[in-house]
Amino acid sequence: MHTLTPRRRKAITAGVALAASASLLLTGCGRGDDSSGPAADGPKIDDKPATGTVELWTQGADGAKLPEMFDEFQKENPDVEINMTEVPGEEFASKMTAAITAGTVPDLVYIFTENQAGLLATGGFDPVPEGLVDEDDFFEAIWQNSVVDDVAYGVPWYSYANMLIYRKDIAEQAGVEAPTNWEEQREFGEALKAQGVEFPFALAVNYDQYTAGQVQVMAAQNGGSMISEDLSEWTINDPKVVEALEYWASLVKDGLASPDGPQFLDTVPWSSEGKNAAIVDGGPWFASWFDDANGAGWGAEHLAFAPNPVGPSGDSASTTGGGSWFVPSDGENKDAAWKFARFMSEPSSQVKWYQIFKNMPAVKAAWEEPEMQGDPLLEAVRESLEVGVGQPNVPTWAQVGAVIGQQIERVVRDDVSAKDALDEAQKQAEAIGTGAE
Repeated sequence: MHTLTPRRRKAITAGVALAASASLLLTGCGRGDDSSGPAADGPKIDDKPATGTVELWTQGADGAKLPEMFDEFQKENPDVEINMTEVPGEEFASKMTAAITAGTVPDLVYIFTENQAGLLATGGFDPVPEGLVDEDDFFEAIWQNSVVDDVAYGVPWYSYANMLIYRKDIAEQAGVEAPTNWEEQREFGEALKAQGVEFPFALAVNYDQYTAGQVQVMAAQNGGSMISEDLSEWTINDPKVVEALEYWASLVKDGLASPDGPQFLDTVPWSSEGKNAAIVDGGPWFASWFDDANGAGWGAEHLAFAPNPVGPSGDSASTTGGGSWFVPSDGENKDAAWKFARFMSEPSSQVKWYQIFKNMPAVKAAWEEPEMQGDPLLEAVRESLEVGVGQPNVPTWAQVGAVIGQQIERVVRDDVSAKDALDEAQKQAEAIGTGAE
C-alpha cells in the first residue's frame, strides 16, 4: 500500500491535464451523446481458454508485480501471451488519450479512479460485455465510478476505503475511545489536545482536489453532495455542504488541526512523534508506512482503526478509490483482454493479489476468505467500503476540485465564511461545467 504515494501526488497534475484534453474531446463526443461510443450490448465472452497476444499497458508500481498474476492466468489459458508495457504514472492519461485519438491502443489497461471519468469521456472504450461479471458482486462506489449513462465500462480490480486512524496509546492515556459522530470527534480531539498533542487531527490541508474530496465526504456524512445525482449540475454551495465545511474549518480554527500540515508525506513523522494523533479519513496504506518508518510491529502497538464518524444526519461515508480494468474499442484481442479482467475479479484472484501487493479486494466475496480475517485494519476498511463515496464521476472534477480547495483555504486563512467561499466555488464550477451534460 505504500506504493500509492506517487499516484496520489502525480494524479493532481495528470488530472488537470486530462480534464483539459477531455474537454476538447467532449466537444465532439459528449458523455451524454448516444451517437458516440460503442453500444452497451457487445458480444458475450465465452468460457473457452483465452488465446493470442494481449498488449497490456500498466502504470504505477502495481505493474511490476502483475506478471505473478499472468502466471496464474496462463495455468488455465496456456495459449495466451501477455505483453506488458509500463507507462510512467504521470504520463499515462495523456498517452492513453493520444493513443485513442490515433487508434494505436493496447488491448487492456487498468485505470485508477482519479482518471476514469476523464478517459471515459474520450469515448474510446468498450462497455463491459453482458454476463461477464455481476455488478452486485462489487462494492457500489467502485462499480459506479466507471458507469456512464447507465453503461458500465470497467471491471473493478481493487478498492480501498479511508477511515479514522489514531494513536491508541495516546487515546488510552487521554481516557477516550474512537468517536462515532462529529460531536464525539471534537471531544476526542480536545481530550488529545489536553494530553499534550499539539494538533490532534491531521486533515488534508493541501487545499486541492483532495481537500475538496475530504469535505465532500463530510458533506455526505451530513446528507449532502457537491453534485446532483444525475451529474448534470454542481451543488457545491448546498447548505449541507456549507455545514460540512464549517465543521471541517472549525477543527483548524479551534487549534485541533494545523492549517499548514502535515502535508501528505509528513503525516507519518508528525503522528509518530505525537504532533498529530489521528488521521481523519486516512488511507489504509498509512498502516504499512508507520511500520516502514518505525520498525515492524510499531503499528500494532501504537495504532487503532475505526470507521469515520457519522454526521448530524446520521449518515456514514468514507472516501473510496482503487482501480478497474478497461478494454479500448480499437484493441485487437478484446476476447482475451476481457477474460483476463474477469479472471482478476474472481475472489481467489482478488485474495492472491492482496497477498502479493496488499491492494484490497473490490469483490465482496473475497473479504469472506480466511486470508482476509482477523486484521483490525481490514475490518475497518471492510466496514467503510459499504459506505464508500467516490469522487464526483465527471471529467472536470480535478479542475473543479482545485477551485474548491482554493476556496477552502480562504476560509481558514482569510476568515472568509464557508458560505461565501462555496458560493464563489459554485460560480466558478458552473462556468467550468461538469462535462456530463
